[in-house]
Amino acid sequence: MNTYEVRPRTVADRTVRPPGSKSITNRALIAAALAAGESRLANPLRSDDTAAMIGCLRNLGVHVSETGDGLVVRSDGVLRGGGRLDARASGTTARFITAAAALAGGPSVIDGTARMRERPIGPLVAALRGLGVEIDADRDGSYPPVRTSGGGIRGGRITIDGTVSSQFISAVLLSSPRAARTVTIRLSEGTVSRPYLTTTLEVMASFGADARWIDPDTITVAPTGYRPTSFEVEADASAAVYPWAAAAVTGATITVAGIHPRSTQADMAALGVLEGMGSVVTTPGRGIAVTGPPRLEGVDADLNHCPDAALGLAVVATFARSSTRFTNIANLRVKETDRLAALEAELTRLGARVETGADWIEIHPGPPRPACIRTYDDHRMAMSFAIAGLVRPGIVIEDPDCVAKTWPGFFEMLECL
Repeated sequence: MNTYEVRPRTVADRTVRPPGSKSITNRALIAAALAAGESRLANPLRSDDTAAMIGCLRNLGVHVSETGDGLVVRSDGVLRGGGRLDARASGTTARFITAAAALAGGPSVIDGTARMRERPIGPLVAALRGLGVEIDADRDGSYPPVRTSGGGIRGGRITIDGTVSSQFISAVLLSSPRAARTVTIRLSEGTVSRPYLTTTLEVMASFGADARWIDPDTITVAPTGYRPTSFEVEADASAAVYPWAAAAVTGATITVAGIHPRSTQADMAALGVLEGMGSVVTTPGRGIAVTGPPRLEGVDADLNHCPDAALGLAVVATFARSSTRFTNIANLRVKETDRLAALEAELTRLGARVETGADWIEIHPGPPRPACIRTYDDHRMAMSFAIAGLVRPGIVIEDPDCVAKTWPGFFEMLECL
């Protein structure tokens, strides 16, 4: 297996710009595909996940081409049946394309990797049925592959179970402007990662949709359709967690450019956790900077709204001088791998003592030791544990190429620090 050894170094103060947001890029691609005309996306993410989305849209009859710094999406606003739509390992693609394919003029089958077939999609299937879509999935409608006859979304009022993923809700939201009538969505109690819904609504508004909160648990979407537009993709806050984590463990100041301090991206919440651990967060004119402290402290934090940040923050916690507990993160068990189990195994390999439960992890730092880190074909495992190698010799990352899912140039960025 290919490996990459991260070598400790003195990290200089640096400014880095992560790639465009995966979450925003894939949302904007759906909106552009459903708008009749030409849309231009500036600074989008180019990665395995967005390539999966583009491939599915092309199979649905949408023309997507690359320019020097962006993407051009041309669509007549009408999707054709896509046959087999391969979401690969991309959760956002699988969920968003399932809802979009319901609008197509013919049948589609949404499928992906072996791991994707283990990731639940039942709440989305149930929600689309409630809106008049003819749709089914394997294992009693709960897991991909998903089969839809297309023909459109009728509309109406539904409740969506968002306790596993808010992507089920975002998927319905993104396709609802093309429904026959107004769609009203009630969020279930315990919906996770709610900030992502705000990001979804912001992208939809940029393409002319009328979608809004009518109370803290209800969103309504008018059947206005979308209009083509030029749209700039913000840098990815989920990716920014890694340079910010690097600052925290090395004591350097690392500034992330391309993200506004008032960004609604969910993983902006990682900054508050890093502050609680002793880091200093500032907002110079060119971005958001984190300066690592002389000594890191453990924290107790609810990461329900930013579960993707949990992996990078967990690695930071192994260098604190007291224990850390992260809670309300049950959905980490149904990501690219069971991330709570993977964290327990690999943090233990690093020298920490780790306990996990159904929805929590507790990290008791121990003397760090060399380790060959298994990544489980999970990009966030690779990027998170690479940060440990900046300060601890002997950290080897297995299958480093898996970072191509969201940040193909991640290790080049690490070298530039």
